[in-house]
Amino acid sequence: MIQEARISELQRLVTSQTGENDRALYHLLKRCVDVFGAGLLLIVLSPVLALIAILIKLDSPGPVIFKQERVGARRRTNVGVANWEIHHFRMFKFRSMVHNADQSAHQAYIKAFAEGRIEQGASGAKFKMTKDRRVTRVGQILRRTSLDELPQLVNVLRGEMSLVGPRPVPTYEVAKYQDWHYERLAALPGMTGFWQVRGRSQVSFDDMIAMDIEYVRTRSLQLDIMILLLTIPAVLSGQGAQ
Repeated sequence: MIQEARISELQRLVTSQTGENDRALYHLLKRCVDVFGAGLLLIVLSPVLALIAILIKLDSPGPVIFKQERVGARRRTNVGVANWEIHHFRMFKFRSMVHNADQSAHQAYIKAFAEGRIEQGASGAKFKMTKDRRVTRVGQILRRTSLDELPQLVNVLRGEMSLVGPRPVPTYEVAKYQDWHYERLAALPGMTGFWQVRGRSQVSFDDMIAMDIEYVRTRSLQLDIMILLLTIPAVLSGQGAQ
């Protein structure tokens, strides 16, 4: 857990690095797109969601939904001044691992990735662990197709996430951040974003952060729509998915 004093310091850092006071219309329109898009997708995909839930239950014991504490940000306006408040929330995914899987291996891997100690392959550094024995048979398919991410549509409806934005990160990943990394938190975390459509598991940790910061600095409704459209071929190709 990030200490409260550190959160306050990071909030000031993030706020000082972004100009948010003139973006009210963009954020309003973005929220409308999020609510409409997430609601529509949940209705249209409800048979798929039900089928996935059944397959998970048949494949391995445990709950269908995996919940994990993530670090994100939410926009707050006080006396006409907008800033970004760093907070924790529960992110939902379809369970792709055995129930109560040990998270220590992933924590160690993320630490090594953030410190640049993951060996570069032919396609670059790998953000996600490969050949993870904790992943179930159905989980392998869900991860390859990114279907495990669909429950995050509920997070979008709840206002904790957006359809487009920087990836919400586990608390143990934020613990490895340098000061300049925190600018990526000056946006609502998203289901998809620059990193997912441009780098997806094949760039270094700093490059991944830089892509998110580029989005924070240049975001617009047109850019959000472009990223959503680019997400479709990225998911269908399965590039970088594990």
